[in-house]
Amino acid sequence: MVRQLLRAATSIGANYRAACRARSRAEFVAKLGIVLEEADEAVFWLELLTETAVGSRAKLESLVKEADELTSIFVTSLRTAKGVALKSG
Repeated sequence: MVRQLLRAATSIGANYRAACRARSRAEFVAKLGIVLEEADEAVFWLELLTETAVGSRAKLESLVKEADELTSIFVTSLRTAKGVALKSG
């Protein structure tokens, strides 16, 4: 599980960097989509580690919260890049 988390987490950084260097809006959106997928996967692995009591529960819960916040930021960024209006409600 830890290896999967490490893979997902490092992929977030690498793909975000690639998104920032995108040559077009379409390429930016595609790379940011990968960032979002990997961020969501990292949250999954962190939640699984929390549930299986591997490591400090308090630290893992803090990391899950931060990862959720980053995922929300990526969702909003992706919607903005695509020009999709956010639904209020």
